[in-house]
Amino acid sequence: MTPHIERRNALLAKMPANSLAVVFASPMRIRSRDTDFVFRQNSDFHYLTGFDEPEALLVLERGARKQKSLLFCRAKDALRERWDGGRLGPVAAPERLGVDAAYPVSQINRRLPKLLMDKERLFMEIGESAAEQQVLGFLGELRMSREAHRAPKHLDLLGPLLHEMRAIKRGDEIELMREAARISSDAHHRAMRTARPGMGEWQLEAEIVYEFMRRGARAPAYTSIVGSGANACVLHYVENSSVMRDGDLVLIDAGCEYQHYAADITRTFPVGGRFSEAQRDIYEIVLSAQLAAIDACEPGNSLDAPHQAAIREVIKGLIELGLLEGDLETLIKEDAHKPYFMHGTSHFLGLDVHDVGARKQAKDWRTLEPGMVLTVEPGIYMFEESVPEHYRNIGIRIEDDVLITESGHEVLTKYAVKTVADIEALMSETGGDAF
Repeated sequence: MTPHIERRNALLAKMPANSLAVVFASPMRIRSRDTDFVFRQNSDFHYLTGFDEPEALLVLERGARKQKSLLFCRAKDALRERWDGGRLGPVAAPERLGVDAAYPVSQINRRLPKLLMDKERLFMEIGESAAEQQVLGFLGELRMSREAHRAPKHLDLLGPLLHEMRAIKRGDEIELMREAARISSDAHHRAMRTARPGMGEWQLEAEIVYEFMRRGARAPAYTSIVGSGANACVLHYVENSSVMRDGDLVLIDAGCEYQHYAADITRTFPVGGRFSEAQRDIYEIVLSAQLAAIDACEPGNSLDAPHQAAIREVIKGLIELGLLEGDLETLIKEDAHKPYFMHGTSHFLGLDVHDVGARKQAKDWRTLEPGMVLTVEPGIYMFEESVPEHYRNIGIRIEDDVLITESGHEVLTKYAVKTVADIEALMSETGGDAF
């Protein structure tokens, strides 16, 4: 409870006097007819409450002299709880969650319009929840009434305040991300030990998800990518429906979500346990680029610094292989890497796998700060018809999760092996038994 109270208080301190913030819980979402998707709480709502039920609303009120947090949630209902499981209820919520008061959601229509009155500013997100239409409806009714002068004068997005808080991870968050990284690293090791020619990509995905859930992570943080052969050159390949062949590489981009916090790891390895010479050549370029990018993850550096370091190493390696010709600096200026490495190197990571936080301030890349967590994931994808045949359809990406610290960085996913020697050694441990 304590971290969530501290976050609410920190957000209230950022809000101007005489303002109101409204944060929506996620709804239940229908998967097909009378079956639902597994519920996953809205990240902003979870960050501020730790409350994991749907049909809820958090209201933060910053007055001239005092501030308070109010929760609207589902009332206790013995019949529905018999079918769907227990509910916290508004009576127990203040003690359990540390909010000042809690009310049934049925009272939103009566209480929220009064809370909106005489406020200078209303903060909320737009376009993320169907429930926001209810709040906007109250706002519209108030502005069309005889008391229109009492309506909030400004409607502001909450993200610029809240998401900058989420961009800097604190101690409890970092520990959860370390555990997500450990579980995900072991899942990649399980995949390396299990992979065999003739095995389906979907079977390798099953091994990864099994390790996630066995270790207490109830779900992947995103749809796992298990792409072998030419499928590895499709950046967001998620069909995972091909049979893996001897001589092919398999690229796995998979991470678990542990207590709402994501890991995001990519490893690429040979289905048969040994890299070919051509595969090794490309792999070593990507690994060199990734290590250079990780070295650039230092407080005070630009968020773009890891990407620029990776680009330099990729172009340098492709020149050495004869796949690019010309002066290094000129090729960098010409973006000569883009036919082979067409995506960015980093994104923020946290409660969302592509986590919140501004990437630029004004027109400049923002500066890396202690507490930020970002991925580092360069790649090379040889799907161009113009590449020599022995390189064709080789797709390699290597991705780790990196915490910016006061003195440099910490690779949270350091447990997952990634050198050619270590991968081949790990894959040999099973002795070549059939899956």
